[in-house]
Amino acid sequence: MALALILVVLFRKTFFRQNASGWPEHTLRATGLLAMFLGQLIRVSARGYKAEHSKNSHALIEGGPYQVVRNPMYLGILLIGLGVVMMLFNWWVILLFLLIFASRYFPLILSEEKKLRGMFPGTYAAYCRRVPRIMPCILSLIRLNVKEYLPLKPAWFKKEISSIITLLIVILLFFLWRR
Repeated sequence: MALALILVVLFRKTFFRQNASGWPEHTLRATGLLAMFLGQLIRVSARGYKAEHSKNSHALIEGGPYQVVRNPMYLGILLIGLGVVMMLFNWWVILLFLLIFASRYFPLILSEEKKLRGMFPGTYAAYCRRVPRIMPCILSLIRLNVKEYLPLKPAWFKKEISSIITLLIVILLFFLWRR
């Protein structure tokens, strides 16, 4: 992450979109903002739901956001990252971001899955067959009520408030720095 930040700072004209305007630019920024917002909501829901239902990590969580993807926290990070890229960077940076995301998080996901297979041998295998790893099935999103797979409670936002504020500050600083 530090290397990526240094490269972006040194070669900002290569990475950042240059003052483009018009409806495509506004649409891209709005889509990016929406992706960031949705990603943050998914993180809040996943973290809060797990905290309330995990019994100190001694129970397999299969409800809430965990009924549509096995790794909602990572899906939230993916959406936030894609949103930032869409708002600020050139289109090709999306490919770079996806490569970095995959190299950083997929080994971690596989390691966590191995641990969960050991903790919940039969149950976790059945869960894996039923629920996708990181990208939700559109049919399951349509079939279920959004309150079922994206439950939110005000108290859950407290645990994510620092990441929400940090994200907003970073976006603001990037916009100010680009000018």
